[in-house]
Amino acid sequence: MTFFNRFSRRALIIAIAAAALATQASSRAQAEAQLLIEAATGKVLHAENATYPWYPASVTKLMTAYTTLRAVKEQRITFNTLITMSRNAVAQQPTKMGFKLGTTLTIDNALKMLMVKSANDVAVAIAEGVGGSLEGFADMMNANARRLGMSQSNFVNPNGLPAENHVSSARDLGILARALIREFPEADSYWHIHSIRYGNRVMKNYNNLIDRYPGADGMKTGFICASGYNVVASATRNGRRLIAVVLGAYSGAVRAQKAAQLLERGFGSGGLTWLTPSLGTVDAMAPIDAQPPNLREEMCGGHRRKPPSEDNQEEEVEAAGTPAEGSEAGNGQDANSQAFMLSNLKTAAGKFVLGPPVDTTPPVVVFTGPADRPDSVAQTAGGGSKKKKKVAAKPAAAKSSEAKSADTKPSAEAKPAAAQKPATAQKPAATAKPAKPKVSSVAQ
Repeated sequence: MTFFNRFSRRALIIAIAAAALATQASSRAQAEAQLLIEAATGKVLHAENATYPWYPASVTKLMTAYTTLRAVKEQRITFNTLITMSRNAVAQQPTKMGFKLGTTLTIDNALKMLMVKSANDVAVAIAEGVGGSLEGFADMMNANARRLGMSQSNFVNPNGLPAENHVSSARDLGILARALIREFPEADSYWHIHSIRYGNRVMKNYNNLIDRYPGADGMKTGFICASGYNVVASATRNGRRLIAVVLGAYSGAVRAQKAAQLLERGFGSGGLTWLTPSLGTVDAMAPIDAQPPNLREEMCGGHRRKPPSEDNQEEEVEAAGTPAEGSEAGNGQDANSQAFMLSNLKTAAGKFVLGPPVDTTPPVVVFTGPADRPDSVAQTAGGGSKKKKKVAAKPAAAKSSEAKSADTKPSAEAKPAAAQKPATAQKPAATAKPAKPKVSSVAQ
């Protein structure tokens, strides 16, 4: 009797632990949204919480780019149009380029910095230059959203920093990604630049799928505490392009892994998609009227092993629901339950693992100033040590031409729509000699 009682108690404990793990995984899943669609047809291949409102964070910049490219298409501006860093732009929080008040840059260079560095100061400069004011540009963004059928979206600013009523959804972001791909094929390289170079500073793309997932060719990441880690990713294989949206992931590494698994699932189905039940098209998905989840405590609470930021790359095991060390979700779990979660990861989610980063192309040179007269910092690009000596030699004039912001966006083929300027942009790198810096340091 004693043996059976002991056995029953042990079985009960195991059952309770399993239920707790299931509940934990379930609640974690409810705090995420996922969507996988075909770019050409809009056909939905997978959807999970895809029609719930969500804070888009810096994925907002896809609409900033869309609104800007539309203005170019309508010939209201060109890729060589100059915009100026205003007080409002300079005052934006990191991530940013950190340019001085009054610095000018072309729309082309601004778009590259926007998509790679996710520069909040540049986003505001674009908005003010294209829309006349932040409010005017937000009106343009919302008009475009309505025209595209993005019925769950409302934009308040061009960079996605926290603001009341600044919302979207996985559904709407999928619609936007398709519109960018289909309406502006000539601008496609903006989405998959691996990295940019400004002077001696190289900034990599936060979207690390670009140099780790075969065929990845876009598009944009984002993070604020309330939203978690977001990404709109695209990839092409055998002429077929898919778009994956992941909202609310636990870290940059986790969102990349989840997006890769979604894409792999879509490509794995190949031409057999007719065997799976039809989920319709992305624009036909019915929006859900609800409040967007606020993930602030989970994403930015004291339990995080690393400070939350756009480039937090905590390991992929969290993608299967394994909590970060020291997180509330991890408290009270023994080694056996942790091992159980890890084994589940290998069987359920471990079919595809991202490869190590591979730098396949050199950084795309960006610069401030007009296209035909780039600043002296750009002319020193690639000058490396030479440039440092030159700066050291002029102590008083030390305006730290290298002082700019830190992260980078992998540059694939950096010759976007602006066929006019890549040529100009490339020149500065070639002339790598003069050096009279004039850009201020960056705040991160």
